[in-house]
Amino acid sequence: MLRFSVIFRGRGVAKRFASSLSNESALPPNLLLPTNLVDPDRLKRPPPPADSSLPLLRKCDAAVPAHLTPVQTWVESLERQDSEPLGVAQLHPDVFAVPPRLDILHSVETWQRNYKRISHAHTKVRSEVSGGGRKPWKQKGSGRARHGSIRSPIWRGGGVSHGPRGPTSYYYMLPMKVRVQGLKVALSSKKAQDDLHIVDSLNIPTPDSQYLLDLIRHRHWGESVLIVDVGEDFSENILQATANLKTVNIIPAIGLNVHSMLKHEAIVLTLETLKFLEDKLLWHDERYTPLHPFKLPYSDFP
Repeated sequence: MLRFSVIFRGRGVAKRFASSLSNESALPPNLLLPTNLVDPDRLKRPPPPADSSLPLLRKCDAAVPAHLTPVQTWVESLERQDSEPLGVAQLHPDVFAVPPRLDILHSVETWQRNYKRISHAHTKVRSEVSGGGRKPWKQKGSGRARHGSIRSPIWRGGGVSHGPRGPTSYYYMLPMKVRVQGLKVALSSKKAQDDLHIVDSLNIPTPDSQYLLDLIRHRHWGESVLIVDVGEDFSENILQATANLKTVNIIPAIGLNVHSMLKHEAIVLTLETLKFLEDKLLWHDERYTPLHPFKLPYSDFP
C-alpha cells in the first residue's frame, strides 16, 4: 500500500511538473473563462513575437525593473474595419501585468457602489406619531392589559422602535494604495483575457453607428466596449457614433475606474492614454508622502 501511494503521488507531481514546463496555460485558474464562453475566432491572432517586423509605435518610457520585461501588444486602427495591426506597443509590466487580486477588485467595486450611497429610509418613533394623547382605558378593573398610549411600538399604527432614521450615509474611503492597485489589477486582467485593445487614435471615417458596430463585430471585441482617451474633446464622428449605443461608451482617461472596466467586456485605449495611465499609476509606487495631512478630517463627508 505504501509503495502504491508513493507511485501515485510521484505521477501527480510529474504531471504537474510537465504541465508547468509545457506552459499549457499562461493564465491562473481564476482568470480562465469557461470553454462555452470563449470565442474561437478571438484566438486566431497570437501575441506579437519579440522579432516582429512591424514598427514599434510606442516604447515604454518609465523604468522597468530588472527582473521584468515590457509587455508587447498590437496597435490597431479604427479607420478601417479589417483587423490588421499597424505596429507594436510596449506596456509597463507593473501596470498591465500585475498578479490577479480578486479580493482587491471586490473591495474597490464594493467601495464604488457604497461610498456615494445615501439611504433615505426613515421611520417615526412613538413621540412623532400623531394621536395617543390619552390613556386608552383605565389602569385596573377592565381585565385587559395595561396601556398608556395607543402609539406604543406594540400597537398597530404606533411608533417604530429601532427603525431606520435616515438619511443615512454609507460613506467610507479606501486607502489610495488599494484604489490604485485595483486599477492595475483590472487592467492586467483585461490584458490577460485578451480584452484590452490599443488603437492609434479615435478617428473614424464616418459618424454612422453601424460602422462602429460592424467593426466591433468583425474584430470580436464582445458585446460591450469601453473607449478611453486622454482629452475631453473627442472627435465629432466618434461622439455621434456612440451617442445612441448603449453597449459602447466613451469616457476620458481621468475618469477610468474599476466599476466601468468590469462592466464592459472589452477596453479600448489610445496610445496617449497608455502614457497617461502609466505616469499616474506608477507615481503612486514611488511617492512617500500622503496626499493629505492625516490630522485633517475629510471635508467631503455627506
